[in-house]
Amino acid sequence: MKLTKKSHACVRLDKEGRTLVIDPGGFSEEDAAVGADAVLVTHEHPDHFDEGRLRAALEANPAAEIWTLRSVADRITAAFPGRVHTVGHGDTFTAAGFDVQVHGELHAVIHPDIPRITNVGYLIDGGTVFHPGDALTVPDHPVQTLMLPVMAPWNKISEVIDYVREVGPRRAYDVHDALLTDLARPIYDRQIGALGGTDHQRLAPGASTEV
Repeated sequence: MKLTKKSHACVRLDKEGRTLVIDPGGFSEEDAAVGADAVLVTHEHPDHFDEGRLRAALEANPAAEIWTLRSVADRITAAFPGRVHTVGHGDTFTAAGFDVQVHGELHAVIHPDIPRITNVGYLIDGGTVFHPGDALTVPDHPVQTLMLPVMAPWNKISEVIDYVREVGPRRAYDVHDALLTDLARPIYDRQIGALGGTDHQRLAPGASTEV
């Protein structure tokens, strides 16, 4: 499977001529989801869900479909009848040839005064890749490649390090990193790499690797 990092939280997976895109939000490239056969969205926040980017993907490929939670599905189902599927924790499905398990229910706490919204994570092909969205969800399944939300208003580096330790993946690649400046990146790289207990790497937007 080929994994391509797009900007911020967006990831593109390619396998056997099919393409799956996760979280093409407002911080990712305008064409982040174009060419996708399937799109997964973890939650409704605009850095993960951008209606314009989803419309571009579904209009470019009349066979493309979306899997997401109800709060997102309710906003786009009318425009693409029959192509938007609502999922929740515990669901399993196949999207563009990728086997997907849904893990998690709530967004991480940003502040006690801010109501928590629904957030789901996606485990791809039996644990080859796990994208948790905006939560530190630990799936009940071994993970080979963890997409690690490294910098967000709702986390701190000690939590990120402990999350890597708890999931115990073979490798971790940064996502949710648009808020992290290049000046600070070496600090995060060094601390997560030294303390996380796994192979921690960072891909620049547009860079790819095999997983």
